[in-house]
Amino acid sequence: MTAAAFAVAGAALGGAYAGNRARLTLAMLAIALGVALGFAVQTINRSALAEFTSGLAALSGDADFEVRGPRGGFDEALFAAIAGDQDVAVASPVVEVDARLPGRDEPLRVLGVDAFRAAAITPALVGTSVERLDTLRPDRIFVSPAAAAALGITGGDSLVVQSGTASRTLTVAGLLPGEPGVRFAVMDIAAVQDLFARPGSVTRIDVRLRPGADGSAARARLARALPAGVAIARPASAARATERMSRAYRVNLTVLALVALFTGGLLVFSTQALAVVRRRSQFALLRTLGMHRRRLTALVVAEGAMLGVAGSVLGLAGGYAFAVFALRWFGGDLGAGYFRGVAPSAAFAPLDAALYAVLGVVAAMVGSLAPAFEAARAAPAAALKSGDDETAFARLRSPWPGVACLALAIAIVGLPPVDGLPLFGYAAIALMLIGTLALLPRIATMLLARVPRPASPPASLALDQLRGASGRASVSLAAIVASVALMVSMAIMVASFRHSLETWLARVLPADVYVRAGFAGDSAYFDAAMQRAISAVPGARRVEFLRIQRLLLDPEKPPVTLLARDVDPTDPLLHLPLVDDALHVPDGAPPPLYASEAMADLYGYAPGARVDVPIGGRNVSFTVAGLWRDYARQTGAIAIDRARYVALTGDTTANDAALWLMPGTDLDALRRELEARAGGADRVTIATPGDIRAASLAVFDRTFAVTYALEAAAVVIGLVALSSTFGALTLARRREFGMLRHLGMTRRQIGAMIACEGAAVSVVGLIVGLALGFLISLVLIHVVNRQSFHWGMSLHVPWVALVVLAIVLLLLATVTAVASARHAMSTDAVRAVKDDW
Repeated sequence: MTAAAFAVAGAALGGAYAGNRARLTLAMLAIALGVALGFAVQTINRSALAEFTSGLAALSGDADFEVRGPRGGFDEALFAAIAGDQDVAVASPVVEVDARLPGRDEPLRVLGVDAFRAAAITPALVGTSVERLDTLRPDRIFVSPAAAAALGITGGDSLVVQSGTASRTLTVAGLLPGEPGVRFAVMDIAAVQDLFARPGSVTRIDVRLRPGADGSAARARLARALPAGVAIARPASAARATERMSRAYRVNLTVLALVALFTGGLLVFSTQALAVVRRRSQFALLRTLGMHRRRLTALVVAEGAMLGVAGSVLGLAGGYAFAVFALRWFGGDLGAGYFRGVAPSAAFAPLDAALYAVLGVVAAMVGSLAPAFEAARAAPAAALKSGDDETAFARLRSPWPGVACLALAIAIVGLPPVDGLPLFGYAAIALMLIGTLALLPRIATMLLARVPRPASPPASLALDQLRGASGRASVSLAAIVASVALMVSMAIMVASFRHSLETWLARVLPADVYVRAGFAGDSAYFDAAMQRAISAVPGARRVEFLRIQRLLLDPEKPPVTLLARDVDPTDPLLHLPLVDDALHVPDGAPPPLYASEAMADLYGYAPGARVDVPIGGRNVSFTVAGLWRDYARQTGAIAIDRARYVALTGDTTANDAALWLMPGTDLDALRRELEARAGGADRVTIATPGDIRAASLAVFDRTFAVTYALEAAAVVIGLVALSSTFGALTLARRREFGMLRHLGMTRRQIGAMIACEGAAVSVVGLIVGLALGFLISLVLIHVVNRQSFHWGMSLHVPWVALVVLAIVLLLLATVTAVASARHAMSTDAVRAVKDDW
């Protein structure tokens, strides 16, 4: 008897698949898309982090710890004190410079080392050459294999680097050992100090202790002798700091991919729910033949699991292919700029593949769970009769689960981040989405009840049908509401960010022309002579210079950017985009300092607070006079008056110059004159505010390219869900259409009725999706984005784009409904109602 029941069940499910092949295939592809996006993001993240970490490990060698300071370096006299400590076996000084290469946007990391000491700690930093003395010659440089491949050079070739505004040609003496995928180069430490004007300073000191030494005691003793801004850190801390800095971006992409997978699960739910309704009498017959409820539930869930397995296999293959493509064209940070200088290759991780395969199967099984329970709970006698379809959705009408989810979302949305991640923000968004979907029958009933009865009989019948079958309508709405809400929320968030960025750029770029000593790197700068030359250029009526440095406030966090610029304390808004009005610093108090929003979140720099900043090897007290918005530096930035910075450090160099021009000045002539004074067009970057704005927005769009792709994927899933569910609904109602034909309605009238239903359901879905998407966007802007990246932004709704989307969705829904109705009405009216005989 059991074998016979299984045989009957297998035949019924096989026939159901044959009759629903298109819809089940679409559901499978939706699962595949979600798995592909998630696995691709995870593969890209893991590959980039692994390559970056292995590269840093090679650069750190066997050091027990590092003595690290500001990017500009610290007094090399500290090296002698550390090397002479009783517990130190070997100490190796290092000077690290991001050298600008003329004609290239990305700098090359150049490390200056003492080859004899580095050989004992960091052998990967010691090059080999036919000429042994090449490691000591000032014009010789060794490059890593990754750098050689990226630059297209090999041993014996020339490499031009920029120092200040001057160029220096070096000879590539050979390649460095090892195969880390990090692009860097090595020279003699004295040569680097001389070449890049770093006399008497080092950037870090690698330290290895004597065997048996008490590491904690040695670190504590050495730390007490370090100047302000210099700290002891483990070699892995730099990798952890970069990993933490990029983690929020990576987690956001992963969450978006999981949302796409969730939307695919909703498509499985709607497909299976409508299929269960359509096969309600078949399942009742199986129950009558002796199949137990538990076994029937397992069969329906297994059907969903098969969809998940097939979708996961396709998704893993597609995700890995996408990861290979993305790593080649966008890099390991997908255009966000976190892993510059790293050239990772896609590494297939079996555990990650297994994880996302399981997620795909689970999503499909969860999507099938509610329809499976409904199929098992249905009373066989009632289910064998026609007209029992809507009772399948009666259990969807309870409001309490949805209300509970929404109440919990409100309760947790304002909670602080967990280890720097907005986990409660993500959870609140998930609860808002689930709660709204649970309330869809009530929401649909409430909205449809307020629609006035139309005069047209087909439209009136359509309205009555939807009012009486709100549960069925909510099933068809679930996936489209989720995808529309996701798309709307992301569209509003991205539009708000882009609008805020444009506003910010307009405020931080008040000058007519900006001149930078190179596009990237810290080896290019303007010395005093070049600053005088720029100030004297014909057509310039006013010139301001900016000095950028990086300070180490916490060795476990990335460096903080120090901006030394002209700031008018009576009106700092002229130079900085302050969030609120600046505070007046009273006489006798420490001088003003202006901190970015990230400094307030990461270091507690609140307006009015007194803070100590390590500048010039000592702590200098400042008063936080205001917070300003900074979209260029996620890790934090502080701005002080340049005259005070020069007095504290003696550093008169500058990185940027802002020029206000006289009326009628020829920009092309000014550009040629500046390039001539700098020694060539490849020595400086000259741009107008419009040029910088266009380049910045291009970077913004490239950074959000993956976000756009994930958003588009969710919308495609929603549109597929709409088409699939409408098709299933109309096919399930063939008997109803046949009866209407017997009562005298024409095919045209029935088509008009279905078109009205499609338009009405789409309007409900758009209203709910737009409202939910707007609420989610507020969480993204004010909670997730702020806790992830420490950037504040103003709300900006892209009304035109949303209106166009709404119109397109309405048209597609109506066309889909009409096409499905024609297919359903292709059956003869007598055959359509034969099950009622």
